[in-house]
Amino acid sequence: MTANSIRTIAPYRNEYGVWAFDDAVTGLIREPFVGEVNDMLDRLTAHIAGARQGVLCLFSSEPFPGWQACLEWTGEDLSGVGNNYRLGQVEGWLCPALLRYFESAPMRIYVAFRSREQEKPKPQRKIKHEKIKANSP
Repeated sequence: MTANSIRTIAPYRNEYGVWAFDDAVTGLIREPFVGEVNDMLDRLTAHIAGARQGVLCLFSSEPFPGWQACLEWTGEDLSGVGNNYRLGQVEGWLCPALLRYFESAPMRIYVAFRSREQEKPKPQRKIKHEKIKANSP
């Protein structure tokens, strides 16, 4: 992944009430978020109706147009396996799956959340075709 790439995942609340996501590209299926990261996601998606059924999350190590929040790296966890990030006063742990998106844990992760509905193509309006009669003299 290049430094200015924007990646997308589609987190949802699973049957246990935990935020999770699937990503066929990286081979992650039902990958859960842990602990306080669930609180962060609740806060960041509060403005989206039906967010628990799923949202789009755009993220990058660089700011991008429309970014909503910035998670700041606070260090590795004690085991050296995961990385801790802070959003305001809340600190949460991101597991090693983070390294499927970044070569190393970035100092900052910029995120934006959107409704899945915003990304669906709008249905085409049907155009009513009518026969036009030519005026005969």
